[in-house]
Amino acid sequence: MTGFPGFFLRRSVGALVTLLAISVIIYAVFYVAPGDVAQITCGPRCSPAQVAQVSEHLRLDDPVYVRYWNFLQGIFVGQDYSTGTGVEHCDAPCLGLSYQSDQQVTQLILAKLPVTGSLALGAMVMWLILGVGTGVLSAWRRGRVTERVLTAVTLAGTATPVFVIGLLLMIVVCGQLNWLPFPQYVPFTDDPQQWAWNLLLPWLSLALIEAAKYARLTRSSMLETLADDHVRTFRAYGVGERSIIGKHALRGAVAPVIALSANDFGSMFGGAVLSETLFGLPGMGRELVHAVKVVDLPVVVGMVLVTGFFVVLANAVADVLYAVADRRVVLS
Repeated sequence: MTGFPGFFLRRSVGALVTLLAISVIIYAVFYVAPGDVAQITCGPRCSPAQVAQVSEHLRLDDPVYVRYWNFLQGIFVGQDYSTGTGVEHCDAPCLGLSYQSDQQVTQLILAKLPVTGSLALGAMVMWLILGVGTGVLSAWRRGRVTERVLTAVTLAGTATPVFVIGLLLMIVVCGQLNWLPFPQYVPFTDDPQQWAWNLLLPWLSLALIEAAKYARLTRSSMLETLADDHVRTFRAYGVGERSIIGKHALRGAVAPVIALSANDFGSMFGGAVLSETLFGLPGMGRELVHAVKVVDLPVVVGMVLVTGFFVVLANAVADVLYAVADRRVVLS
């Protein structure tokens, strides 16, 4: 199979293989690593009977390959778990049961996913608008005061941690000026306006950090495109500068921006701990921190695996969009 269908098939198969490899690594790190997993999970004050119960709950007496196969089987077809007083069926995709609450890990993640997803998606849209817009303006006004000011701002944004910008914005915008409420999550289905209004400050804090990278990348890509021979030919034929930038130079800068945005969107799920803790948002990051503190291994493994899934998915989508923006990728 050749052309775009073949390219799409190759990328899909590569994404599936990558996800399988991630699942093997995650399972090995948390369940096969040296140490008594049952004792660690139960805690230092557990009696031998409680440790044995945890070991039975996690099926640690089975061979490693059997446990991993059961883990995969739960993801694709579901699995039955013993709760001590009965048997509970966990529908696919099943990531196990939380040892602390006996809640299905999948349901727990689904309850937290809208918060982290809203934070990541809104911030990505905002940093793309701010970053690409700033990069285009900086390349267009090259050598002028506008470019120097924008370059200084982007450098400052790159060097400033998110918690510094977030704290400053909350103190000034929410505390002193009362322009925005202190962030709290309102489900989109309950009130879309309040959902966006309460997340505007976290979006802006993350976007100001990430937009600096996109501004620098867009500027350098556009300057490289503007120096090409075909752009000089357009200018020689009298094509306007705005038309050159909008139709030709910006198109050349889209591909690297797509690749970078996919990586940042995927990493946002893994790096949401700081931002969610700073703004008090009950997302996957805060839940992962809690699971680590109480050593709830099924929740930790499920959270890390879901994060890896979104990273792989975001990069696969970026590869497809990259190929749409630059058809030469399909032939490579």
